[in-house]
Amino acid sequence: MSIGQYLVRRLRDYGVDDLFGIPGDYVLSLYSELEKSPINVVGCTREDCAGFAADGYARIRGMGALCVTYCVGGLSVCNSIAGAYAEKSPVVVISGSPGIKERSTGALLHHMVRNFRTQIDVFEKFTIAGTELSDSLTAFSEIDRVLDACDRYKRPVYIDVPRDMVHVVPPVTHGYTGVTFQNSEEATEEAIQETVRRLAKAKNPVILAGVEMHRFRLQEQLIQLAESANIPIATTMLGKSVVSERHPLFIGLYEGAIGDPQVTQFVEESDCVLLLGTFLTDINLGVFSAKLDPGRCILVTSETLRISHHHFHDVDLKAFLTGLIDAAPQTTERNTANLIPPRNTESADEAGTDLLQTSWMIRELNKRLDEDTIVIADVGDSLFAATELTIHEQSEFLSPAYYASMGFSIPAALGAATAKPDHRIVVLVGDGAFQMTGQELSTLIRQGHNPIVILLDNHGYGTERYLHEGEWKYNEIAKWNYGDLMKVYGGGVSHLVQTKSEYIDALERAWNENDSPHLIQAKLKENDASQTLRKLAERLSKSVG
Repeated sequence: MSIGQYLVRRLRDYGVDDLFGIPGDYVLSLYSELEKSPINVVGCTREDCAGFAADGYARIRGMGALCVTYCVGGLSVCNSIAGAYAEKSPVVVISGSPGIKERSTGALLHHMVRNFRTQIDVFEKFTIAGTELSDSLTAFSEIDRVLDACDRYKRPVYIDVPRDMVHVVPPVTHGYTGVTFQNSEEATEEAIQETVRRLAKAKNPVILAGVEMHRFRLQEQLIQLAESANIPIATTMLGKSVVSERHPLFIGLYEGAIGDPQVTQFVEESDCVLLLGTFLTDINLGVFSAKLDPGRCILVTSETLRISHHHFHDVDLKAFLTGLIDAAPQTTERNTANLIPPRNTESADEAGTDLLQTSWMIRELNKRLDEDTIVIADVGDSLFAATELTIHEQSEFLSPAYYASMGFSIPAALGAATAKPDHRIVVLVGDGAFQMTGQELSTLIRQGHNPIVILLDNHGYGTERYLHEGEWKYNEIAKWNYGDLMKVYGGGVSHLVQTKSEYIDALERAWNENDSPHLIQAKLKENDASQTLRKLAERLSKSVG
């Protein structure tokens, strides 16, 4: 078996059935190997889009991969892979590079920047592991090591394949032995027992679930713990949809002072907050408006375990959660029905106009969501307003709610649609983000997918207008005839809507015609913003200056 063939085999072992990328001369030999393999290669319009697509795929399937050429391809993908690292998405970056033999001539080979290791050095900063397959004796074990790290830590990894090594067959046999995490049984047991004692004393405990419950595939254990101990569940913005939001114990998103005040009060008044897989980021914590007393918190992630001010080391997240369930913690008996009463959120401002407003549009969309719908929100009010959606099933809401890179949603929709072709993908994207990566909609169409793209048109970077008040021209963007793009992309239906009735008609048609992609360009009321964005901007604007 050659190095290229072994790499393909090991990707398949981790469930990677599809791969995204753009070919280039340094990686053509590997592309030929991929083409002969069972892996489906999806060509993208840009390398950074391939990165976002692989990220979206990884969030649903458990691991994603992309393949690009040396430097001009690899360095183009840096931003999307940095986001995957920040948000713990296991993506394998495979890059071709100049052959080992041709490097020895001393010639300045095309695409080279500073030296042959420049790209490797760059990716070292935002991958959890990396390797250059330059030695046939260690190539197989290096592939194993790097893919193990990707799976173990749920972060991106980097594999550099010199083009003259793809077809090399190592002269030694190789057997995969695997890597095991050294979990401290003593520390784990002690942490579990202390958690059980604290839950037993608590009168109103709550679980604040984060994105790691999804990344490490622990949603079922999370539900089992909550149901057995009768503990309500809130989630963070990045962790939205780690549980079904129709579950009777789900109380909503916790966003500090920028979120639902009832959810905020419920969480912050709890005498025992069990934070499971939660990132303590500024956006997750409502721009640090959260009032969570560390003395009442139990923080458990893949990297740390802290109970109040006690730290426990070498405790595996899954082992802790499984052990806690087995310990059957007892909590105070209480009625958990209707923990957060439903509210009529339509404002007088919305009721008094026929112009389109983001929050109203989100509520209309919410009426149509089902268990076969995946929602992907881009950065900006697309994301902040979308926090009000009720997601029916686990892991059916994707967003870059921590790294916050614009342009995530359309290429991530390609990854999600490839990962789950039986689901309908709904994209919420601002016009600014669409102009960055919207061309990947053409790949979605070419691949036969039928997303619904709701484009929030406020002629610019609306979030930044709220962050820094003033008529700043740099927040304006070019006016596009977005509907005409569907003709360029080769299929689909476009809708231009400016009123509530037009939006409802377009949404109804898009929902019923699920054999065709739909682009709904929604011209928003001037200076529209969701309440979440207004609150966020009020806090962030103080630091923007």
